[in-house]
Amino acid sequence: MKTFTLVVGAVYGLFSVILGAFGAHALKKILSVEKLTSFETGVRYQMYSALFLLIVGYILKFETPTEKWISILMIAGTFIFSFSIYLLAFNGINGLNFKFLGPITPLGGLMMIVSWAMLIFYFLKNKI
Repeated sequence: MKTFTLVVGAVYGLFSVILGAFGAHALKKILSVEKLTSFETGVRYQMYSALFLLIVGYILKFETPTEKWISILMIAGTFIFSFSIYLLAFNGINGLNFKFLGPITPLGGLMMIVSWAMLIFYFLKNKI
């Protein structure tokens, strides 16, 4: 789980830089300012999660279910949150319809929040 967490963190970091550059250059011509801002929010939170996962991957030993869930919730939550935002940014372009993802995005955010909260309680419990 440790290696998986570190690899996903690195992959999320890599793709957030790629998608950020793509958004800053190529998407300015395609997306409205509002949709581009939304896309950038997904990129920003994906990078925050990448850093979270890299740090957690080095700090935690992944010996308990709590440690594993901290990682799992951040990985899944980031995927649901950021990638649904990316798709929603393209809603309506060339007939694409991703509106059904609107209610799903907050679930990803909630998973990320729970992961942060679990990490706080883990630190308090283990006095790290």
